[in-house]
Amino acid sequence: MELWDIYDEHRRKTGKTMVRGNSIENGNYHLVVHVCIFNSKNQMLIQQRQPFKEGWSNLWDISVGGSAIQGDNSQTAAEREVLEEIGYQIDLSNIRPHLTINFNGGFDDIYLIEKEIDLTTLQLQYEEVQQVKWANKKKVLELLENKQFIPYYKSFIELLFDIQKQHYGSIIE
Repeated sequence: MELWDIYDEHRRKTGKTMVRGNSIENGNYHLVVHVCIFNSKNQMLIQQRQPFKEGWSNLWDISVGGSAIQGDNSQTAAEREVLEEIGYQIDLSNIRPHLTINFNGGFDDIYLIEKEIDLTTLQLQYEEVQQVKWANKKKVLELLENKQFIPYYKSFIELLFDIQKQHYGSIIE
C-alpha cells in the first residue's frame, strides 16, 4: 500500500495522507514529479512502458515520472523515481523544477537535466519499463503523432526540448 501526503492549494502539507488509487477529495492535492534527462546532443532519454502496465501500456514516455510518497519532497521523490525506474542515482538537492504544472488534484514538478548516460549501465524496473533509448525532438514528435507516445500536448514536448538548455524560461544572450 502506497501512501501519498495531502497538500492544500498552496502546496503546504496538511498532515493527512491518502492511499494511492483512492479518489482524492475536492480541495486536496498530491505531488507528482517528472524528470527529463537530456544528453549533450539534445536528445531526451525516453522509456517504453511495459505491455502489462496499467495505463498507456507499450507507449513511450518522457524519461521518468511518478507520484511522491509520504515523506517525500519534490527533489527526493524525483531522485527516488529515477533510481527505481531506470536504476540511475541522481542528486537534485540543489535543483528546482524547471516547470510546475497544476492539475485537478495535484502539482506536477518537471525537472530538466543534462547527463551523459550509458544506457547499457541502467537497471530498468521490470514492473514499469521495458526499454529506454535516446531520441531527438523530431523522433519524439513522430512517436507522438503515430500514437506510440503517451498523449502529451505537442507544444508541451516542444517546450521541454526548447527550454532544457535555458535558465527557467528565459533566453540567455
